[in-house]
Amino acid sequence: MIWDKVSWIYDIMEIFNRKTNKGIEIAVAREIPKGARVLDCAAGTGMLSMAAAEKAKHITCTDLSKNMLINAMQKARKRGIHNISFAKRDITALKDKTETYDVVMAGNVLHLLDDPAQAFSELLRVTKKGGKLIIPTYLLGETNIIWKFIIDIYNMLGIGFKSKFTINDYMDFIAENAEKAGCAEYSTEYIYGTLPAGFAVIKK
Repeated sequence: MIWDKVSWIYDIMEIFNRKTNKGIEIAVAREIPKGARVLDCAAGTGMLSMAAAEKAKHITCTDLSKNMLINAMQKARKRGIHNISFAKRDITALKDKTETYDVVMAGNVLHLLDDPAQAFSELLRVTKKGGKLIIPTYLLGETNIIWKFIIDIYNMLGIGFKSKFTINDYMDFIAENAEKAGCAEYSTEYIYGTLPAGFAVIKK
């Protein structure tokens, strides 16, 4: 798959968006309850998993790409993080039972999916009642010239972006899908950087 082929360059490209990524990491760490059982979907090389590790009891770090998971595992080992396990999973068809995790996360993946609403529903399904769904998402509709160039590189590598959210698009998506699922409590914040992100937390 394409993500196996580009896994070696993934973290290098992420350097160009360091400020936003740091903001996402801080926000994730803030939202993890002490002792939480966490699922990280479409985890890439594990940025969100690492951010959650200090407070979480255990994190299941998942992705469709085997090579991404290998990189995430190596990163966790170098940092001495031992409360993470790694598994290959499809974000749109999770194997977990309903209401399994205290926190479910899926970072920077909505814009890659044909049906992000289906993924939202599946992520919420495995979130415990009273738990949190955290969905930080790069706002590709608010890029600067540097990131337009980087996105062109990704497109040349064969990575197709299905959506280019602005902050308004993102807030509309979160509100529509949260309310459709019966979740009245949700929040969204704007994380600044060269490629900004929306950071949504939905309480089930």
